[in-house]
Amino acid sequence: MFSVIGPDMAVTGDVRATADLHIDGNIEGDVHCGNLVQGSESRIVGGVTADTARIAGTIEGSVRVRHLTVERSAKIIGDVEYADITIENGGHVDGRLKRTAEPAAAGLHAVPTQEQAA
Repeated sequence: MFSVIGPDMAVTGDVRATADLHIDGNIEGDVHCGNLVQGSESRIVGGVTADTARIAGTIEGSVRVRHLTVERSAKIIGDVEYADITIENGGHVDGRLKRTAEPAAAGLHAVPTQEQAA
């Protein structure tokens, strides 16, 4: 299950999704979701918090994710906190990069494995 904000949409205000979120439009506000895919023509002015994110557009704000992919067309202007990062050749990050521990990276709660639960 996933939600889509299409290229013809502009949202003013925070966006929260419990499932996957695909953004091709413009958002002025914070984005909180499980998994984020951002299209190359998309723009987010606000913070992004997610478990995984594939960024291809522009973000002006902080980014907090566990697993981040910054595609070649992406431009992030703000600090980035991550547990795992891939930056494609040409991807642009103008801010501080900070590696964090896996469970705390996105402010999400880790689900213990069977070994940890025992």
